[in-house]
Amino acid sequence: MELSLILKPDAVRAVHGVSSKKRLFQDLADLAKVVYGLDSMVALNSLQERESLGPTGVGHGVALPHARLDGLERVSGVFFRLDKAFDYGSVDKAPVDLVFALFAPRDAGVDHLKALALVSRTLRDPAVCRQLRANTDAATLHAVLTAARDIKAA
Repeated sequence: MELSLILKPDAVRAVHGVSSKKRLFQDLADLAKVVYGLDSMVALNSLQERESLGPTGVGHGVALPHARLDGLERVSGVFFRLDKAFDYGSVDKAPVDLVFALFAPRDAGVDHLKALALVSRTLRDPAVCRQLRANTDAATLHAVLTAARDIKAA
């Protein structure tokens, strides 16, 4: 599995003005609708439902919200680099500014887990996170994420 197969270039944004999880999830769902044709309300509700089980802030300013949806054909991602970090309720209490949301078919099984592991590995790399935080151009952010995949391929 490769990040370039999960994350379309137009699903990457540098985002301004997000200061709550509710707003973040709405913006992620809205972009998933535009890029992947997902129902934004279903995507939003699924993200919130998963988050109610426990925070998806994994630490070091990174969050990996994810949801399983009916009617989706393959795992798809949306990435946001936030201009200002906000309190996400992460495990390490650090505010979040890098968000990679995954949307998977309800029956994706191992593909969902592989995608989550790939994204997690990529965003655990401090050099990748530094590059992401140093850039606001969407094409550059996408290139950093997909180049990181090439380095980390398993």
